[in-house]
Amino acid sequence: MSNISLITKIDIHRPAAEVWEALTDPEIIKQYFFGTDVKTDWKQGSAIVWTGEWQGKTYQDKGKVLEIDPGRYVKYSYWSSMSGTEDKPENYQNVSYRLNEVNGITTLELTQDNIKDEAAKQHSEQNWQMVFGKMKELLERPKVK
Repeated sequence: MSNISLITKIDIHRPAAEVWEALTDPEIIKQYFFGTDVKTDWKQGSAIVWTGEWQGKTYQDKGKVLEIDPGRYVKYSYWSSMSGTEDKPENYQNVSYRLNEVNGITTLELTQDNIKDEAAKQHSEQNWQMVFGKMKELLERPKVK
């Protein structure tokens, strides 16, 4: 296991409950996360499977919900079929989302560990910022009445 990890944050001008829904609702996730389909029940110990297509290649990534405090925090293991690594425990990463709301603005903090090297860390951080930037755009868009 690598001891390289990252922490990245984004502020979203929406209540934590809406951000949590965007992090855990498969229909919303698909809208901002590269069209990925997510299957899980978000209960501790449950499997998570992400499927989709990226640059013409299909993928099936997987993990397990390790800890969850609904509405505030979730930590899951994660392995990508596109990582070029074997599907074995030492190749899984842990990813967590933590929400903190102050005055209707929610800070989403992501942590990711077991990153292979500094280049991979930089790549991951750019991807997360892009994904969460799209989620922020989606959530902060004015609602049509």
